[in-house]
Amino acid sequence: MGRKGVCCCCAALRPRYKRLVDNIFPEDPKDGLVKADMEKLTFYAVSAPEKLDRIGAYLAERLSRDVVRHRYGYVLIAMEALDQLLMACHSQSIKPFVESFLHMVAKLLESGEPKLQVLGTNSFVKFANIEEDTPSYHRRYDFFVSRFSAMCHSCDHDPEIQTEIRIAGIRGIQGVVRKTVNDELRATIWEPQHMDKIVPSLLFNMQKIEDIDSRIGPPSSPTGGEKEENPALLAENCFRELLGRATYGNMNNAVRPVFAHLDHHRLWDPNEFAVSCFKIIMYSIQAQYSHHVIQEILGHLDVRKRDSPRVRAGIIQVLLEAVAIAAKGSVGPTVLEVFNTLLKHLRISVDFELGDRRSSAGSATFSTSSKESDERIVQNAIIQTIGFFGSNLPDYQRSEIMMFIMGKVPVLGTTSQSLDTSHLGDLGTRRIQIMLLRSLLMVTSGYKATTITNALPPPFLDPLLSPSLMEDSELRQLVLEVLHNLIDRHDNRAKLRGIRIIPDVSDLKIKRDKISRQDVSFMKKHGQQLYRHIYLGCKEEDNVQKNFELLFTSLALTTIELANEEVVIDLIRLAIALQDIAIINEDNLPMFNRCGIMALVAAYLNFLSQMIAVPAFCQHVSKVIETRSLEASYFLPETIFKDKCNLPKSLEKHEKDLFFLTNKIAESLGGSGYSVERLSVPYVPQVTDEDRLSRRKSIVDTVSIQVDILPGNNTDDKVDNTEEITFEALKKAIDNNGLEEQEKEKRRLVIEKFQKAPFEEIAAQCETKANLLHDRLAQILELTIRPPPSPSGTMTITAGHAHYQSVPVYEMKFPDLCVY
Repeated sequence: MGRKGVCCCCAALRPRYKRLVDNIFPEDPKDGLVKADMEKLTFYAVSAPEKLDRIGAYLAERLSRDVVRHRYGYVLIAMEALDQLLMACHSQSIKPFVESFLHMVAKLLESGEPKLQVLGTNSFVKFANIEEDTPSYHRRYDFFVSRFSAMCHSCDHDPEIQTEIRIAGIRGIQGVVRKTVNDELRATIWEPQHMDKIVPSLLFNMQKIEDIDSRIGPPSSPTGGEKEENPALLAENCFRELLGRATYGNMNNAVRPVFAHLDHHRLWDPNEFAVSCFKIIMYSIQAQYSHHVIQEILGHLDVRKRDSPRVRAGIIQVLLEAVAIAAKGSVGPTVLEVFNTLLKHLRISVDFELGDRRSSAGSATFSTSSKESDERIVQNAIIQTIGFFGSNLPDYQRSEIMMFIMGKVPVLGTTSQSLDTSHLGDLGTRRIQIMLLRSLLMVTSGYKATTITNALPPPFLDPLLSPSLMEDSELRQLVLEVLHNLIDRHDNRAKLRGIRIIPDVSDLKIKRDKISRQDVSFMKKHGQQLYRHIYLGCKEEDNVQKNFELLFTSLALTTIELANEEVVIDLIRLAIALQDIAIINEDNLPMFNRCGIMALVAAYLNFLSQMIAVPAFCQHVSKVIETRSLEASYFLPETIFKDKCNLPKSLEKHEKDLFFLTNKIAESLGGSGYSVERLSVPYVPQVTDEDRLSRRKSIVDTVSIQVDILPGNNTDDKVDNTEEITFEALKKAIDNNGLEEQEKEKRRLVIEKFQKAPFEEIAAQCETKANLLHDRLAQILELTIRPPPSPSGTMTITAGHAHYQSVPVYEMKFPDLCVY
């Protein structure tokens, strides 16, 4: 009895807050929290907020003791009481209470009991949803980030418990993000040491998504039950929320751990998960920060440039997907950086491919061929990325990218901006040229310039038509296709696909506008470059059917987009010159090429005659084509480009009715008002400095042969050209056919001389011409530089003495403009 009285006396001396806390715990923990006493404790805490820190400290003491003693029923009651106090009190004094609360949550998370870990996580999530009036600058969440991240990687033997703990860890991370991410004054979780734990934990759980493609778009809104039960879906939503809150300064810290996770788990090959991750990133972040992600991908590509081709291809594929989303938004200042990095890796890939080929020379192993094919995958991925990115840019930026890529193409005489291919050799240079032109082809696809000058400025056109890009059939095809993209401003190319004799051009419904003044000016300045490229392209021995088809399309598009009357005459001269290539055969072309050129000329003149609609011209072209179809069908595209076509042995014995004649064309066009004087002048391609420097067979020799029709200045070869003017001489002069035969005979003799004469004889003749030219030039300079007479006299030196000879003013001869 005495002992009981003593106990009651001691209990009465205890602080009131301790008595109120003790009263909420029942004798049997199964009975749960005593609600009546909990209401009293809550009222006391609200009435005396300065006691909150002591209440929290005492509850934490009891909870720690119950955790150690494994009295989990009382632990649940204590946490429920803490949660209710936390939700009820919002005063300034809650901050010391929060410290006790977080200490108790940490105790639960440190325990090895899954139920207590889940309990602590649920309490923390409730706390995270409370908005505090003022920030706590001293509070840090390092422990919670580490502990929740560890829970996300739970490997418990029981699958249900494992899933439960992982879900708790993800929800805990989500709570930390919501509690800290919006307040920049608090201890931020955007620091790398925190992001390196949070992001990989979320990605680890996202890998369990079975149907990736179902959620690669913008964020979905799953049901509550599905969201709680699926760790992968919960992690994805948390990842989206984290990225959506990222700002300019911390975007990179959130993205870099993604690369580390993908590298560590080797998820670049195959790269389905990597692609889905970056699609989520690009859709979740703010649009103006997209270029940060692209920069990070480019930087990682540089870091992994020595990895296997499939890894690099996987990274480039991810870049393509990111660019596809960012291209329509804000790409920022990374446009040139993207292209520069991709072109650099294109060169590296070609270098690797050629290195593997050289190392395996003489031993064709399966692994080497597999590496080469893998490098082709990398190259195709780079080209696809360049093309997709370029095609989504506005026109003003696309023109800059076209110039940038063209500047990287290694051609003869270009500046040092082109890609360094000196160590790759001829084969490597050719591969780089093909890859860059394929990239350029994709960038120019769909490009519509207002004037052709904007589409083909001289810094772009000159290297594009360089002889260095004519050394291979595929190179020439790519150059012509790029030209088609830029010249065709009315989408007529599809209607002209395939070389053929078009019966009625009007059925094609060609779209065209009146030729602008700028286009006329362009053709006056650069038309000869286009003609020259087509002319030389026809003379290549390795031409195939596709080359002739593209050449036909080039001529047809030039006619549609750029041809006025002057250009039409030039194009006809070019067509006749191409016909002469096939007939005379100075370059010893194969018979297929000669017939292909004849078919090309027939198809084009048929198209041109119908476009300009001159009846006499159309009649002449139709008559020649009809004669060919009966007597020499191999001169028509429908026959020569068949798989099995019987080729003639020679073209010298063919009748003139099978050829397009200059005099007939001149007669037909002259009656319609065309200025046909220039038709009688044979077309000769323009000679450039690159021709003299090129490794290919120089055009200079060919042009000199064509120009030098008359005998040279050698005294042995001189012929007296003076002859008596008689009726017969005048008759011969009027006879055009006789003149054409003479011209052909003279050409044949000159060509034969240069082909069969000894080198010393040709050199001597050229030296004589050069000496004569030098003497004439010296005479001109002497007359030009000699000073005019002066009234003060001119000085002459005779016998070592100087004499001055004065000239009177009235004897001096002044120019007419100086006399009045």
